[in-house]
Amino acid sequence: MTVTVAHYQYERVDEWLRTCLPGATRNDALTEACAKTSFVAKVIRITGAESPEELPAYTAVRAAQIVRLSPSTLRLWASGDGEHNALFAPAQDSPLTLSFSNLVESFVLASMRRVHGVSMQRVRKALTYVGKKLGVQRPLIHARFRTDGVRLFVDHANQLLEVSSEGQAALREILDASLERIEWGREVAARLYPWVRADLHGAQPKSIVIDPRRGFGQPIIAGTGIEARIVTERYRAGESVAELAQDYRLDAEKIEDAIRCETSEAA
Repeated sequence: MTVTVAHYQYERVDEWLRTCLPGATRNDALTEACAKTSFVAKVIRITGAESPEELPAYTAVRAAQIVRLSPSTLRLWASGDGEHNALFAPAQDSPLTLSFSNLVESFVLASMRRVHGVSMQRVRKALTYVGKKLGVQRPLIHARFRTDGVRLFVDHANQLLEVSSEGQAALREILDASLERIEWGREVAARLYPWVRADLHGAQPKSIVIDPRRGFGQPIIAGTGIEARIVTERYRAGESVAELAQDYRLDAEKIEDAIRCETSEAA
């Protein structure tokens, strides 16, 4: 039976130990002792998720902060209300918790929302249309959306979204830019490089990455295992960007982007 430890899947507890404790050797007594501790009992839970991408890992507040939305908007998209239908199905309804795949869906939707004149409920209908055409249930997380779906979506926008020709061009531009920040696996999104700077139209380095198989699915500095949250905590405690860059042996720009990622506000 596969168990999940802090949103990671492992076949055995000793596999978890070797992963979380670098250099640890197989020790059946240690494994058994850890398996019986209340700590491990709290963090291990059985889940029906099919893959790490689908594990419930982000609260609405945390997900909203990453994709630069207000929590109330994200909750509306995930759960709907009496007037609006949900835009996607969350990994867990109560308490509302999103998966990595939900995070990717939210990221792309948030990009579209910034195009003037785009109605999110009409976006939902357009995505339903694209999904049927592509033969996939969740087009925003599927690799085919980038290759074929964007054209279908933007073409359909003229009929459904009631945006101007300039709006269609802007929609295509922001979609292309956003999808460039998603790394695709065999069929679905595998990694996300979120926007961390205010200018979403300018070129931004892919300095921060979210990988459901690394760092508990939390933002880390690309090419490292350093969590953006840890860097930001040290910065808030009084360490300068220069000191942190020297300590981590990284460019100051990456340190600054890590801090931006953890302190960004809804756009």
